[in-house]
Amino acid sequence: MDLNQRRIAHLDMDAFYASVELLRYPELRGLPVVIGGRRDQQPELLADGSRRFFRLRDYVGRGVITTSTYEARALGVFSAMGMMKAAKLAPDAILLPVDFDAYRHYSRLFKAAVAAIAPKIEDRGIDEIYIDLSDLPDDTLPLAQRIKQAVKDATGLSCSIAISPSKLLSKIGSDLEKPDGLTLLDQSDIPSRIWPLPVRKINGIGPKAGEKLAALGIASIGELARADPALLQDHFGRSYAEWLHAVSHGIDDRPVVTESETKSISRETTFERDLHARRDRAALSEIFTSLCNRVAADLQRKGFLARTIGIKLRYEDFRIATRDLTLPAPTADPAVIRRAAGECLRRVPLEKRLRLLGVRTSALTSSSALPAADVSPQGELPLTTPAR
Repeated sequence: MDLNQRRIAHLDMDAFYASVELLRYPELRGLPVVIGGRRDQQPELLADGSRRFFRLRDYVGRGVITTSTYEARALGVFSAMGMMKAAKLAPDAILLPVDFDAYRHYSRLFKAAVAAIAPKIEDRGIDEIYIDLSDLPDDTLPLAQRIKQAVKDATGLSCSIAISPSKLLSKIGSDLEKPDGLTLLDQSDIPSRIWPLPVRKINGIGPKAGEKLAALGIASIGELARADPALLQDHFGRSYAEWLHAVSHGIDDRPVVTESETKSISRETTFERDLHARRDRAALSEIFTSLCNRVAADLQRKGFLARTIGIKLRYEDFRIATRDLTLPAPTADPAVIRRAAGECLRRVPLEKRLRLLGVRTSALTSSSALPAADVSPQGELPLTTPAR
């Protein structure tokens, strides 16, 4: 198929975890709410039927925020931010514990609603999917509206969707009109709608790459598109430079990969600032455990067991290290995945700062029935320098 004839949608649920909590606690609508508290910080039901909620200022510890409502984001509070730092910005924000069982339930609901209309879906996690709409006869705008309404009817939640000829443009587009956005893009829109955006809007350009580009005088996607390819190669290497040049021009031919083609399931996160294995040990440990829990939830939701568990690190100098471990039996248990990933982490050098951390599962086998995942107790990261 001509790539220009493709219709690829990216659907992203709006502030998903927080929005699920607002269904349960509608009295919190319009207020700054942060998700990431401990289990013992459940709201208390009072005698008059009202609830007493914990506030962000009540939190003591080194935890990180899982997500926040748009009202909290307006105060500068975002996911992966340390709780204590966030408490200084928004001390009166409501603090709620994470409830992964509820989030998985609503994830299944919205994906089933979309699949009933457009079955070619690539699952990208608990709150986002790509959809290939190319073979459907419906016009693009009414089709997008129909999908959004189906999600709303099934869950009571809003989503943002963008449709374009590529994953790249749709991923960017779904964030342009949040929340409850609907964005249609094609190649002709790139100069006016994509090039003015910061380079960090491209999925795959993290904080460190953004800083290096800024040092070269490249702040927008348009400036990246006009940059000398030789300059990019000098500073990023040939492969990454070629990719930067391509994506800045909207070039992306990746197909939508359906569940039947799944070979591995992974989660990774790029940090807002480079983290040190020892000085940022507590924050890294929480992030690492969260990645393992999310991978386990993805496995269970998709009906897979994994026998090979791996990790991926990207250091401050952009070098990448990977390690993996094959288990004696396949699993989707978050505690088992956490232990195996921890063993992999023991086998990589940790002297340099880290800009990305990922957990990957492969050697997948199907499972007809899996127990619901529990969030495993968090252990300490094995952040020690390997023996030489």
